[in-house]
Amino acid sequence: MKRSEVFTPTTQPTVTYIGEHLTEKRRTLRRALEMGGAVVTLAGPSKSGKTVFVETVVGKDNLIQVTGASVSSADILWKRVFDKVGTPIPSTQAVANSQEQSQGGSIELGAPGCKVAGSLGGKAQAGSTVTSSIAPDYLNLIVREFSGTDFIIFIDDFHYIPKPIQDEIATLVKEAVRQGVMFVCASVPYHADDVILANPDLRGRMVKIDFDYWNPLTLKKIAEKGFEALNISVPDAIVEAFSREAAGSPQLMQSLCLNLCHELEIKQRSETKKQVPCDLAIIKKVCVMTSLMTDYTSVIDSMKDGPKTRGERRKTYNLRAGGEQLDVYPLLLRAIAADPPELTIRYANLNGRIERLCKHGESPSGSSVTGACAHMAEIANASGSASILEWDGESDVLDIRDPYLLFALRWSEVA
Repeated sequence: MKRSEVFTPTTQPTVTYIGEHLTEKRRTLRRALEMGGAVVTLAGPSKSGKTVFVETVVGKDNLIQVTGASVSSADILWKRVFDKVGTPIPSTQAVANSQEQSQGGSIELGAPGCKVAGSLGGKAQAGSTVTSSIAPDYLNLIVREFSGTDFIIFIDDFHYIPKPIQDEIATLVKEAVRQGVMFVCASVPYHADDVILANPDLRGRMVKIDFDYWNPLTLKKIAEKGFEALNISVPDAIVEAFSREAAGSPQLMQSLCLNLCHELEIKQRSETKKQVPCDLAIIKKVCVMTSLMTDYTSVIDSMKDGPKTRGERRKTYNLRAGGEQLDVYPLLLRAIAADPPELTIRYANLNGRIERLCKHGESPSGSSVTGACAHMAEIANASGSASILEWDGESDVLDIRDPYLLFALRWSEVA
């Protein structure tokens, strides 16, 4: 058994699949599928295992999985669906012949005494052929291909689809569901109701399943199962460190464990029990190696620079260690990256982290910190359609939406 077969950060795990905490969710999904005539929505943060969950319950062979990323029209999404199953989409053209004729006339607009006059004219060539394309009837195609079958259309990242296109897609989904086609749509929590908002008629036809980040104890089971399969004994201190650094993401935990095997040059199951020494320095090596998979370089650079200034230099603050001077933006990133790793940081906690970094009495004011949080969230989210950082100004909470962003802030060289 190879290490890449045990720890699988980019594919569905088998040896290291952990599903005990998902028992009730599996029951809910199976009930919805048996009931039919419903669309299932999976709401959960990025990298929380939604896709693996569906693949495990439904089976990859029964899943028509497409993504909402880069969908600029409903046609693109439905073509992706039929490409998956190899169904050709018929193209229909309308052909009409025209007679040559001239048309003319005049028109007057405006109130009495203030008229605007003009003429209208047009000409069509006799015997000419006018050809126009008619869009395929995707609804009938979908019903014909999938109604009453075990196939399920899984639209991942539904929140990436522009709102007007969501409306069009949801209208077709509602009618297809009514005719026995099953859909599963996955979104991040703050876009969980996008399908309903796109078409309120789906209310009552939807089953919602909520996901959350995994807790460290559940993440540890990935390491324990995998290392046991490879016949390796890894110290608890290393496994616990990885479970904290993974920030609730099973995918990130898989990556950390796989990279530990790379670092130790463990390629496959050992014939005899292999003891890994309790060398805590290896944790840093593995985390730095894993950070190479998290390409947030440009985003972190932009967050560190902050918004453009109007000729005035920002105030800097002296740090306790190293004699560095930083303005509020790189200082805020240092605070977010400090121990312990947390995806949700309330203002009091964040301010405490900043104060521990700065010399006594030299930390930025509260308004400077909250203002920087708001600007930084705008900068982080400007590069894409997914929200990776949120600042709730009413509750004073900073919420990191992607565990890989937090991991990059803690371990990548750019941070």
